Order: sequence, then C-alpha cells, then structure tokens
Amino acid sequence: MCASAPGRKRRRTVRNPNLGKTDTYEPMSVQAHASAEVAEGPSVRLTIPAKPEYITLVRLALSGLSRLRPLSEETLGDLKLAVTEACSNSVRHGYGDGEGVVEILYELQPDRLVIEVADDGPGFESAGGRTDEENLAEGGLGIAIIKAVSDEFEAGGRQGRPGSRLRFVKFLDD
Repeated sequence: MCASAPGRKRRRTVRNPNLGKTDTYEPMSVQAHASAEVAEGPSVRLTIPAKPEYITLVRLALSGLSRLRPLSEETLGDLKLAVTEACSNSVRHGYGDGEGVVEILYELQPDRLVIEVADDGPGFESAGGRTDEENLAEGGLGIAIIKAVSDEFEAGGRQGRPGSRLRFVKFLDD
C-alpha cells in the first residue's frame, strides 16, 4: 500500500468471498487498538476506545476472568450486564461523539469481584437532589441496573484528574 498524503485517511477495500461483496474500511490507528495489561495479583486493566463496538471486549475479558474463579451463570450474566451499562454510559455521556478511551479495572479477590470503569470526559453529575424516579425518566436506567445487580456501588469524579469513575462490587459465593 502506498503512503497517503498527510491528513488524509487511507482506505482499504476487501472482498468477502463468503458474502460476495466488497467492503471498504479505514485501518485502525495505533491509538484505537484495545490494550490489556495484567497487573500483579488477580487484576486486569483494559483500555478501549470510547466507541460502542469495543464494549464486547469488556464482556470477553470478564468471561476470561470467570475461568480463574468460576462464577454462576446468573452472576456472570449480571456482571456482564452491569459492566456493559457502565461502559455504555462512559461512551455515551463521557465523550459524546468525541475521541477518548474508557478504562476498565477488574480486581478478582477471594470473596469478591471489583469492577471500576473510568473515562476522562467532562465528569459525572450526581442526581443533584432528584428522586430515582426522575433520574429513570431521564434515561438513568443503566445506573439503576448496576445498583440492582451489585452489592456495593459508588460513582463520582476521578481522583486528581477530570472524568468519571464508577465502581461496583459483587460478593462471590464459595
């Protein structure tokens, strides 16, 4: 492939013989690649582009963790739903149509799984004295779902930097 002019995006055309059609796409930049890093101990940090199509990776990472510490189908399903909602909130409200990343931290402890989702968007606005019913009427169902399936929940700003941080904990049965 030849080099393109500065500021101009390269496009590739690929023929899919199974579908009998040709697709054109733009190659991902290095910044758009999801990255995973295994920290010391039973924790995993995943950084994804703030785009809906990458949220599947967050669910896959959770499935992988469930191999280290088997979870019931119900618990795994609940946690997948909760982390999907948390990441969707970061993508939708953290950046809108802008560029950014969502950071997910999984900490697998002997008696619990801690999941933290953070972004560098404008920040999390708390309910500001509104009732749960008022929040749900304005599309706050995602937070309600996360609270319902987790044993501990907290949301707010990030320590020492802009953005939002949502953390929830699920206690695990023996």
